[in-house]
Amino acid sequence: MENYRLCDSEYRFMSVIWENSPINSGELVKLSSEILGWKKSTTYTVIKRLCERGFIKNENTVIMWLVPMEKVQLEETEFFVDRTFGGSISNLMATFLGSRKISQKEAEELKRLIDKNVR
Repeated sequence: MENYRLCDSEYRFMSVIWENSPINSGELVKLSSEILGWKKSTTYTVIKRLCERGFIKNENTVIMWLVPMEKVQLEETEFFVDRTFGGSISNLMATFLGSRKISQKEAEELKRLIDKNVR
């Protein structure tokens, strides 16, 4: 599997791009300042780094994502479940639910997802 993991600040920045792509780099600098509190130089440094890593492209000062949010979320989730729960989704769910109660609708949705993904 390719490495689609991002550090927290890169993920927050990519969220801005995913939500606004395609976006002019000047507008992205403005949004990064407003949303993330970043300076112009920080934004351009991260643009360059994410371009080099293949997450985004900068074509004529227009920034577009190349890696979809779902792909990054999937890799992050798999890493978390593997590291924290030894790869066990049932251990994840048992820990997550703990003493919480879920609605009947949520339970039915979980059952539907499980049935859909049983091998």
